[in-house]
Amino acid sequence: MENANNEALVSTGKPKVGGAIFVADVGSTLPTNATSELAAAFVGLGYCEEGGLTQSRSASTESVKAWGGDTVLVSENEVEETTQFTLIQVMDVNVLKEIFGAENVTGDLQNGITIKSGAKGHEARAWVFDLILKNNALKRIVVPKGTITEVGDVVYNDTDPVGYPVTITASSDSESNLHYEYIQAAASSGT
Repeated sequence: MENANNEALVSTGKPKVGGAIFVADVGSTLPTNATSELAAAFVGLGYCEEGGLTQSRSASTESVKAWGGDTVLVSENEVEETTQFTLIQVMDVNVLKEIFGAENVTGDLQNGITIKSGAKGHEARAWVFDLILKNNALKRIVVPKGTITEVGDVVYNDTDPVGYPVTITASSDSESNLHYEYIQAAASSGT
């Protein structure tokens, strides 16, 4: 039997140079690999806190027991996937529009930004997360339909960057998928 241990397949996940978090309207053309250019509809949301991304998947299950106590069936009833990160470009109009709603943010930094914080919920958006793995391999996570379901506490102090801690909850797309992942090795130099 061949040894399955391979340290070359162990990696960290760093943000792709030029941006790692992108968002667009649901229905925008989605990437189907790790390397293609994103459609023009996608907007970058700049730097995220050094903790990076946290993906979570939880499922509620139900066990069916036979007479005598043996578990004979475990069914998965519902699955929830979330992605968490903290956006730290807090003076970026694109970031503010995602946090507060596009209709609630007007102006620009040069002339002044006005934000209206209301009770209206967030709309579903298409999300793309671009990462670089070991040896410059690329990984792309695509959430076709994700809604900001929580914005955590925003802390203002002398030492830490101000940020918006965000939780996105994925909804199923037309194929009942919550997200897609694409991984590709770095292109060889051809020498």
